[in-house]
Amino acid sequence: MQDVLGTDVRGAGDAQTTAARLRAICDEVSDRFYERADVVRTLVVALLAGQHSLVLGPPGTAKSEIARELTGRVEGAAYWEILLSKFTAPTRMFGPVDVAALARGEYRQVYEGRATTAHVAFIDEIFKCSTAALNETLGYLNERIYHPESGGEPIRCPLIGAITASNELPTGEDTAAIYDRLLVRIEVGYLADPSNFAALVRSAVSRPAAPVRTTVELAALQEAVTGAVPAVDVPDAVVDAVCSLRAALRRKELVASDRRWRQAVGLLQASAYLDGRPAVAETDLTVLTHVLWDSPAQRPTVEREVLHLVNPDAKEALDLADALVELEAQLDAMAGQSREALSDWVIKKAHNKLATAGKRLEQLRAEAAGAGRSTAAIDRVTGRQRAVRARVLTEALGMDASMVQDRL
Repeated sequence: MQDVLGTDVRGAGDAQTTAARLRAICDEVSDRFYERADVVRTLVVALLAGQHSLVLGPPGTAKSEIARELTGRVEGAAYWEILLSKFTAPTRMFGPVDVAALARGEYRQVYEGRATTAHVAFIDEIFKCSTAALNETLGYLNERIYHPESGGEPIRCPLIGAITASNELPTGEDTAAIYDRLLVRIEVGYLADPSNFAALVRSAVSRPAAPVRTTVELAALQEAVTGAVPAVDVPDAVVDAVCSLRAALRRKELVASDRRWRQAVGLLQASAYLDGRPAVAETDLTVLTHVLWDSPAQRPTVEREVLHLVNPDAKEALDLADALVELEAQLDAMAGQSREALSDWVIKKAHNKLATAGKRLEQLRAEAAGAGRSTAAIDRVTGRQRAVRARVLTEALGMDASMVQDRL
């Protein structure tokens, strides 16, 4: 049995084959969900590192769909998902009482199909975890164990990693404890590029062909998590870079725990493994932009420090991103003005700024690629430039959104 990679599914335990399959999965899922490539890759890296992740964003941003699509690509894995509320009982999560056994005077829980037997899990509205289920949820995430209601030996759970989601940050000390255990934190928002939004609308009424669907076997994933990823080398230069990053963030009064830094090393190894490299490189540090902040307001500072350390081209790219944000704010402030006023603003200000930013980003990307450096940060800013330009074309000049893509 073969897939699109031309490899035998039954022989997918080979480390390089598994990494290639996971890259294919990232590409396929990213093609399906607009503006989510970094989200998808980061979630896969977290799973490879055996860590838990949080996708934070408003309703309707495909958080649940992405999680289900990714976790559903692991063949042979027991999957479990739940939408939590303040009233969710621990038994609903980890195993309900066997009513038939109870009628016979026996107290027994049914674990099959619950968190207790899952290899991959999706927990929606994680911070709505009930007080009754809090301790068991922490034990499940921390040690992969569950303490049965009837007592006795704790049950070892086969969980590789959990993807969690929330529309809001935790508000109490209890849920803050769960937040601390989610190593990877990813923000998502609504689509920024009008042409992507137009494509999304078209997809609701079209009948697309069945997409290519690469999968990876559970045994291959487990071997990667327990064997191949920990075997990735971490050179002294990367250790020095991590130490420099920690010092830079502390100067900004951004302090992460020693445990978080130590766990982050596994993410760096997973990032290198996913790219098919035997050793961590400084470019892998970019994944730490999703690890070293507590509030979303801190994330831009973390990103700047990480990217400035990783890539000398990144600082200028981020400066260009700031200019794009300012330009977008001007467009928002002009809402309701006449088409003539908007056109005048485009001619005198927006067009030149967008064109200059686009050309400079192309140059920065060419320089980075030529030097063998990561272009991920530049590509993200380029995507932002395209999104702002699309907004200008549609909102200020009145161009049809479905025609914008051809002009970008």
